[in-house]
Amino acid sequence: MADQEARENPTPAAPPAAARPKRVSHRGRTAGAKVSSNQQEGKVEEFEPFMLLPRGPPPLKEFLDIWDVDVLKQPQEINKQGHHTHLYSSDFLIVRRTLEFQIKITFDRPYKPAEDKFAVEFVIDAIILPSSLSLLVGTLPFSFEFGVLDACLFIMDKADMPLSNRGDVIKVTRVASAMLNSRDDDGVLVGNWSGDYTYGVPPTSWTGSVEILLDYAGSRGTPVCYAQCWVYAAVFNTFLRCLGIPGRVVTNFFSAHDNDGNLKMDIILDENGKLDRNRTKDSIWNYHCWNECFMARSDLPSGFGGWQVVDATPQETSDGMFRCGPASVAAVKHGQICYPFDAPFVFAEVNSDVIFYRRQKDGTLEVVKVNPTHVGRMVLTKAVLHDGRRDITDQYKFPEGSPEERRVLEKAEEFGCQREKASLPQSDVEVEIPTLDVRVGDNFDVTLQFKNHSDQRRTADVYVTGTVVYYTGVPSAEVVFKTPKVKLDPLQSKDEKVLVRGEDYMHKLVEQANIHFIATGKIKETGQIITAMKVITIHNPKLIVKVTGSPRVSEEMYVSVEFTNPFKFNLENVDLRMEGPGIMPFKRKQYSLIAPGTSITWTETFSPRRAGSTKLIASLDCAALRQVYGETELTIQQ
Repeated sequence: MADQEARENPTPAAPPAAARPKRVSHRGRTAGAKVSSNQQEGKVEEFEPFMLLPRGPPPLKEFLDIWDVDVLKQPQEINKQGHHTHLYSSDFLIVRRTLEFQIKITFDRPYKPAEDKFAVEFVIDAIILPSSLSLLVGTLPFSFEFGVLDACLFIMDKADMPLSNRGDVIKVTRVASAMLNSRDDDGVLVGNWSGDYTYGVPPTSWTGSVEILLDYAGSRGTPVCYAQCWVYAAVFNTFLRCLGIPGRVVTNFFSAHDNDGNLKMDIILDENGKLDRNRTKDSIWNYHCWNECFMARSDLPSGFGGWQVVDATPQETSDGMFRCGPASVAAVKHGQICYPFDAPFVFAEVNSDVIFYRRQKDGTLEVVKVNPTHVGRMVLTKAVLHDGRRDITDQYKFPEGSPEERRVLEKAEEFGCQREKASLPQSDVEVEIPTLDVRVGDNFDVTLQFKNHSDQRRTADVYVTGTVVYYTGVPSAEVVFKTPKVKLDPLQSKDEKVLVRGEDYMHKLVEQANIHFIATGKIKETGQIITAMKVITIHNPKLIVKVTGSPRVSEEMYVSVEFTNPFKFNLENVDLRMEGPGIMPFKRKQYSLIAPGTSITWTETFSPRRAGSTKLIASLDCAALRQVYGETELTIQQ
């Protein structure tokens, strides 16, 4: 059906920002106000004459007069080209810290180095800087939309960070880690893992960092709703690169969030081997995104510089604020978790063991199984110069079971980390759950693969639970519970299937559409406990993004987004978003209803502002269907 068959809603206006209390004066505490803002009171002249000027009617032949000062700030001139800041949308000179830049000074006569003298000073408010320092910092080639640099500087202004501290990359990243979340300082983003996003934008709906940063700066510091870990990481990455700090986003699969402060993720079973969710408090995130930034660590011993973990997702407090890092990746790998900042927390995220306990009738806990390989199974980042992935697990940990790994864990124990050292006999029955590829709404079978390694018959009383979970591992709703009894002949392998129907899980799914299956059981003959875990991700439909027109700078082009509702129910209050870095600003459209089987097509025009390879990204979001994306790549010619 055509686009007009879906009813459209106008985008509601944003509520006005609340008035903020007046800032308290510095009087009585310090002799002068702390310089902690890049705000400019008025126009800053590029040249102001200083020192005493000679008296007498001009022209004086011996007096060296300055006619003009040119800081060579145009994108095509040497400073922005040499500092790789020509892609910033800014009329100011932007240079990278510690690198030279040129200034062109025009005199009224030829300059005589042996006789003539002049001085160059740079002034920020009341601070006079020597000519070797720069005013603003940039980055390696990377496109930033208009206003993004000012927004990043405003974040530091909002934190009242003194300008004198902004040359210290450790302090900058630590302050930013706290300011990117709003938990305790009215920072940039409000975290929300509840599934209710009525008063903001669902985290799965964002298509880029620009809208978030501009909204925060434009409202003079009103936190933007809402975010989860990948949104924090994306905005933090933009902040780092915009200020000239090399940064990248890192994803840790099966990331531990340890509520007890040890290296153990505790899963409690009852005496029959059934999962006890009421007493299981630790959670294993299906994945967690954080950032790495590259810096020297003069505060640490040699060898602990380089990539550092920083994380803006508010999980635990550090020095009284919700922040994390910078923590040396090298220190995490070698178990040197005594070094600042927050290395023990990062170490636990990638090295924790999963411990299964059986709770006896008297309340005591007995260790029945230890899984040392489930957490931190893979750590990935984006590959350089293409969209592939790069496995950096070996930068965080030594191979599982290697002598180096054992030594690292022993070293971490010296600094207070607790591990489970119970020596358990190897079970002669194993169970595994293989990976499945499932489309949303489909029926599917979960297969339990049993293998009896003994030369005797074995009987397993098994409990299988399938629970819809948030990506943080927190359960939402149970969709399946089965209790099969499996009989195994000596040395036999056997598959047991559990049917999961689409109607049982479809209306219970939350964002990311994950169902966590846990199989636990007790071997009747030996009393041993067997366990297996697997997260099945249900795949959502995709958006189709098409581009037409001549791919040249300033030429008009067209982009269309197509979607068909494949379900048997209506999709209501659907929010569509589209954005193309450097070629198309953020655009949004809403549909009040998309009926079953109905197709929509949304077309927009745009004129690319710069040449190069880029993407157009679109997202669809509504209460019944989250995390629907589409993208297309294109190369713009000059």
